[in-house]
Amino acid sequence: MDDSTYINASLPDTSDRMLFAVPKKGRLYDQCLSLLTNIGIEFNRKPRHDIALVSNLPIALVFLPAADIATYVAKGNIDLGITGLDIIRESQTENDVAELMRLGFGKCKLQVQAPAAIKEVRDARDLVGKRIVTSFINLTKQRFAELEGVPVEEMTTQVRFVSGSVEAACGLGLADGIVDLVESGDTMRAAGLHAVDTVLDTESVLITNRHPRFPKLADTIRQRVAGILMARRYVLCQYNIARSRLELACAITPGRQAPTITSLEQEGWVAVSVMVEKKSLADTMDQLRDAGATDILVLQIANARV
Repeated sequence: MDDSTYINASLPDTSDRMLFAVPKKGRLYDQCLSLLTNIGIEFNRKPRHDIALVSNLPIALVFLPAADIATYVAKGNIDLGITGLDIIRESQTENDVAELMRLGFGKCKLQVQAPAAIKEVRDARDLVGKRIVTSFINLTKQRFAELEGVPVEEMTTQVRFVSGSVEAACGLGLADGIVDLVESGDTMRAAGLHAVDTVLDTESVLITNRHPRFPKLADTIRQRVAGILMARRYVLCQYNIARSRLELACAITPGRQAPTITSLEQEGWVAVSVMVEKKSLADTMDQLRDAGATDILVLQIANARV
């Protein structure tokens, strides 16, 4: 039984629904559920069921291991999916899926780690020809073949697969180094390891296959997600300023496209409404105050369309 037969057998009446795959567990699961709620997807997932029909849109959510989602999307069994960039690259499906957008959560690094106590290993090149353990076989082989300057089939570095507890491999004498995902680095430090190379910076990605069955619906989901990401990035800043100083204020707050300017009853004064990035908000408010702005207010943006 191939993949499409398996999915269709599990979902007998989904021919008129877009199949949207999300991780069923792991580091991306909770944030994916939060994102689905924020973009207005209503569903009820029954215990131990990996299928949930969306009640307000013609969508069926399919809960799959994150490691499998890129492959399902690439083969066309799934229309839309959320998985990690590392999974896409490891499964070698980047040419068979379309990346709609980076989602900004699940950020971490795929790193080469080595025992900190071994002073001779301070760079990934120091591990060339040695034993490497990882669950990312393809990316690891590509990286070490690159370091050796030879094709993968000619490399001397020994790369072996393990599915879990990769960080224990060096301590158990199974490897001279490992390649694994690192978020805070606490687990690696506890295992006596330190980073000697970064193979990939990764995060969650919204992807679709190259020939989606429901392109309009997929684009609707993309726009909704983009709106949520925009709302998380920006706030709405409103302030009053003398028209004579408006050009200076607009240089401080140019907005995404342009500020909205409204004349006030007080002659020579205007009200400005503009989107400002959260990360620079405090500095922006200080600059506006110094420029003569008054009544500077900040409003949170719950959602947007861009």
